Amino acid sequence: MLVKTTEFITSATKPAHYPSGELPEIAFAGRSNVGKSSLINVLLNRKNLVRTSSTPGRTQLINFFGVNGAFMLVDLPGYGFAKVPLAVKKQWGPMMETYLSSRDNLRVVVLILDIRRVPTAEDRQMLEWLRAYSVPPLLVVTKCDKVSKNERARQAALIARTLEVEKEELHFFSALSKEGKDAIWVAIERLLAVSRDDEE
Repeated sequence: MLVKTTEFITSATKPAHYPSGELPEIAFAGRSNVGKSSLINVLLNRKNLVRTSSTPGRTQLINFFGVNGAFMLVDLPGYGFAKVPLAVKKQWGPMMETYLSSRDNLRVVVLILDIRRVPTAEDRQMLEWLRAYSVPPLLVVTKCDKVSKNERARQAALIARTLEVEKEELHFFSALSKEGKDAIWVAIERLLAVSRDDEE
């Protein structure tokens, strides 16, 4: 994928605020501090299109970005961080489920996991929602430069077992080395192509 243009479109909390139009959407989801912003910035060749923060939980809206005038990249709120106010936490589930269940042009959700962590109940909930609403998940495991090869293998097996998926479904990524960037784009483009074929 050659990214030529990117632009912020809007932020939203409910369908009335979603951008109009039929451009396909690729959404990114994951726990706070999982490296979501870094992944998006590397994929788009931008240093700070999506702001990274030392305080997890800052992204509490659904943020839409246009890419190449061809599709939307959607940054979903991070979940699971203790310092986020309880009222915001309670809004997260309904806001996410409404988007996932009602957005007809959503083509794939990149579900991001930290190689050093065991998937949480929220991670499993997100995957269950995607399956329930027939949204293809793309599982990306970040921060792979922070563990040894042996530890990566052990953690990958644990992550796959916890989520009840095959290890081959995991895509490994490092924002530091850019490992996995091309493979993730290939997987995204393949899912977008499948969606187009289904429509035709």
